[in-house]
Amino acid sequence: MVVLVTGLSGLIGGALRRHLDPARYALRSLSRRRVDGVPGHQADIADLDAIQPAFAGVDAVAHLAAAVGNPPADVVLRVNVVGTYNVFEAARRAGVKRVIFASSGATVSAWEQEEPYRSLVEGRYDGMRDWPMITHETALRPAGLYGASKVWGEALGRRYATAHGMSVICVRVGRVRAEDRPREPREFAVYCSQRDVARMIERCLAAPPTVRFDVFFVTSRNRWGYRDLDHARAVIGFEPVDAAEDHRA
Repeated sequence: MVVLVTGLSGLIGGALRRHLDPARYALRSLSRRRVDGVPGHQADIADLDAIQPAFAGVDAVAHLAAAVGNPPADVVLRVNVVGTYNVFEAARRAGVKRVIFASSGATVSAWEQEEPYRSLVEGRYDGMRDWPMITHETALRPAGLYGASKVWGEALGRRYATAHGMSVICVRVGRVRAEDRPREPREFAVYCSQRDVARMIERCLAAPPTVRFDVFFVTSRNRWGYRDLDHARAVIGFEPVDAAEDHRA
């Protein structure tokens, strides 16, 4: 399978590159800078004409590139809104069968302002036994413009799946760190190891063609997690292997 990865030089891209079996997946890179050891095309995803050649002969796209954190509105618009549209449109023009869109838990993380999720992310566990899980069907509550831009990407993916027959899988990624461990109380609820996020993307690449559109959360196996993993387990067989509690001091 020929897989084009946007943002291959980033944290999740690096984890994916280490994880995927080169005998099964031939990686290509679309990035503004060169990625050593991988055939690549250098261009800005905000420029549709410039990125189009990268999609020729590609079976699947993993769209990981994004402006993350709390960037200015114009950067969010250029990279996460225009850039994401350009990736979907370039894939459509090239006849790509599947796009995996790296969405984010930020599409729902404003739920953390309410109980019981507020207590979970603040590390106040006394008396807590169970709580309602946030699922792919729960009402969206994006945190900030970044989260809102990921809502746009998911809606756009639904449109391309419906109108153009493309298989689109949106992955709402938890907190992935360069240190590969939780560093604050909230992360014991939303932590995702580099290994688990890479395994999730691989499961999406290997999903049957009958998966036309879907949305999955990906975190590690977190004792205090509130984001549902059962849906991904049932549809594509994803099972996390790491856990935030493994790093509890």
